Amino acid sequence: MAKKASNSEKRILLVDDDAEIIESLRLALEAQDYQVLVARDGNQGLALIERENPDLIILDMMMPKRSGFLVLERLKRLGEKKHRIIMITANEGNRHKAYAEMLGVDDYVRKPFPMDRLIQSVDRLLSE
Repeated sequence: MAKKASNSEKRILLVDDDAEIIESLRLALEAQDYQVLVARDGNQGLALIERENPDLIILDMMMPKRSGFLVLERLKRLGEKKHRIIMITANEGNRHKAYAEMLGVDDYVRKPFPMDRLIQSVDRLLSE
């Protein structure tokens, strides 16, 4: 995939408790010249969202301390700027997907996924 000159100005927050997933996503996004911030649970994620105001959030559904759903509910209650959000999950249930969409996610990606699939979603959401 070709790098876009404007990607270096875009900040993406990864919120996931799995170190391997964080590392693989971070490397793939940095290869596309995105700036990457990392939070290892939902509480850290909310703190970084407030402090850094990322352009896009990649949010795992199941995490300790505060799940991805609780992060989404909190963001919705705050009613602040609408963040672009991609939820990633190993969950196969359609009810979870419907709830995530109701809470405002822009894309819902089931693990395991091809990295190109996620990068295409990131590129699309950040170019809108």
